[in-house]
Amino acid sequence: MDKLNEKDVPVEHRKSPKEAFEIYRKHVSVAMRRGEPLSTGPWEGGPPFDVEITTVPPGKKNYPYHSHASSWEYYIITSGTGKFRDENNVWHDITQGDHIQCRTKQAHQIWNDSPENLVYTVIASNSEVEVGHYPDTGKIVVFPDERLGYMTEADYYENEE
Repeated sequence: MDKLNEKDVPVEHRKSPKEAFEIYRKHVSVAMRRGEPLSTGPWEGGPPFDVEITTVPPGKKNYPYHSHASSWEYYIITSGTGKFRDENNVWHDITQGDHIQCRTKQAHQIWNDSPENLVYTVIASNSEVEVGHYPDTGKIVVFPDERLGYMTEADYYENEE
């Protein structure tokens, strides 16, 4: 059995260069690995799920609008209010006690449009390989390599023969 109290999990602060995106997160499932490499997912020997406690400051968004090809995410809003952008590009009000589930390929984003911190716990499934898509820009990210870029279409046999 592994046991850890959330007060013992270090806080990671992430902010985008132009500060539109900002979070403080406690990556619980990574901290559970005590001394092992700070990476997530089964490709690094991690669990088949990820748990993170995230605080989004007022006026900030958590991440760019994105979807996952093979991961599900389950959000539990634990304090504050804000907006949740769904796969249809529609913003929904969210508040403490709300539970939100995103299946694979459902784009999503959280925005704290309130004057107070917005805090949620997210539980995500992990798979051996993950591909993320950013609908607003067309970018693709591939894990475990964490390669980010743009995909160009090609014929299946192009440059193979």
